[in-house]
Amino acid sequence: MMASNKIKVDNYVVEMDGDEMTRVIWKMIKDKLIFPFLDLKIDYYDLGMEHRDATDDQVTIDCANAILKHNVGIKCATITPDENRVTEFNLKQMWKSPNGTIRNILGGTVFREPIIIQNVPRLVPGWKKSIVIGRHAHGDQYKATDFVVKGAGKLEMTFTPADGSAAQKFTVFDFKEGGVAMGMYNTDESIVGFAQSCFEFALDKKWPLYLSTKNTILKKYDGRFKDIFQDIYNKEYKAKYQAAGIWYEHRLIDDMVAYAMKSEGGFVWACKNYDGDVQSDSVAQGYGSLGLMTSVLLCPDGKTVEAEAAHGTVTRHYRDHQAGKETSTNPIASIFAWTRGLAHRAKLDNNQRLAKFCADLEASCIEAVEQGKMTKDLALCIKGSLDNVKRSDYSNTIEYIDAVADILQKKLNFGGQLHVRIDDHGDRGGCVQHDRCGERQLSVRGVSCVHIPCEHHVHDDGCCGASDRRDANKLRSGESSYSNMLENHSLYLKEQNEILSFAKKSKIV
Repeated sequence: MMASNKIKVDNYVVEMDGDEMTRVIWKMIKDKLIFPFLDLKIDYYDLGMEHRDATDDQVTIDCANAILKHNVGIKCATITPDENRVTEFNLKQMWKSPNGTIRNILGGTVFREPIIIQNVPRLVPGWKKSIVIGRHAHGDQYKATDFVVKGAGKLEMTFTPADGSAAQKFTVFDFKEGGVAMGMYNTDESIVGFAQSCFEFALDKKWPLYLSTKNTILKKYDGRFKDIFQDIYNKEYKAKYQAAGIWYEHRLIDDMVAYAMKSEGGFVWACKNYDGDVQSDSVAQGYGSLGLMTSVLLCPDGKTVEAEAAHGTVTRHYRDHQAGKETSTNPIASIFAWTRGLAHRAKLDNNQRLAKFCADLEASCIEAVEQGKMTKDLALCIKGSLDNVKRSDYSNTIEYIDAVADILQKKLNFGGQLHVRIDDHGDRGGCVQHDRCGERQLSVRGVSCVHIPCEHHVHDDGCCGASDRRDANKLRSGESSYSNMLENHSLYLKEQNEILSFAKKSKIV
């Protein structure tokens, strides 16, 4: 796309680069699907493992604060190091999960929603509608202090009030030998933000909301989640939910898992941090693939969002890539990280062109798969086993991204350069179909029509007898005389939307 035709994005987005195969794919996505079409301001942070180690993980904290400043973050998948990774990268220490660090700074809730593609079969065939997992993105195991107990001894927990009042001490366990121990926490403020985000999200979707905990065992800890959700629902949302015909309900986590499996979907499931981590992958696989899941962190302020791919760095494929072998890695979740982040930027900025671009790019990803262009993991989902998958059944990573780019280009050519053609058709009113090209002809006041090409057809001047392109303003004014013809006039997206809006108001589409 010519530089002058690029969609201008006025405000910054925070980009967070990642690791291994997803870092390779991330660059392909930017080079082929983002930068050719958008005039984009980026505040860039390298969250690759080496750079996090070099900065003592300060870069992770810096990027989280940048997201708070700019309200939109778009993140590539990153490594969370274990013992083997510490050795592999010669790390200074075993750094915490960058996702956990960012989420603890931002607060809020991670909403994960499946990307439904018609020809990708679901492992849970009864799931006709989406199940959205709302994962509490703060505290619990992800900010826990855990350690190995070396021998016999007493494990105690002490809370020392800031106001100087008496400390509270609890005996956790008397160890007779070595073992392991952990202390974790959450805050009322964070749980309230979690609840409000979930109630708002479900209300916006007009879907019921379920919260799952194990309050029968963790009577104080999980009981606090249950009580806060119920209190907020009763005070702020009960009437709104009843008016919308939806409901809120708390369920035990084991009961909720069983219910989800036999349901048809169509609800929001609020999970504590660890439960959400597990169940989001389970739900994603149930809909067909872990690679078909969006992940968006919505902050309590309602205006700050971080979008990411809901999967890992695909190490096995990266090893093949390093060895010069062909890879077929599914980039859809990474593409949707860009679209969901940019769609939020569009919402904040009231940028309709950007919003449409995001919708077109997502549709292009889905259409490519439905047209038979897909990566190996999706071919496996469709064919059922590796024995049934031939090389001709799937595309490599580059081929798939190129296929998406081709579909996207057609959509943007149609949307960005809509040729409006006014032809006299006598008394033929309403919608008719052209004899030769098959285009829709939208009759205006019985004397003229707008030709809207399908995405696969470019209208040539020889197709119609009266082939002049006319000024869109003439159409909007409803004039029957069109003396001021404009040859080769291209209408950009704003004008297209105005024309289609006019046509709808006139009840001709």
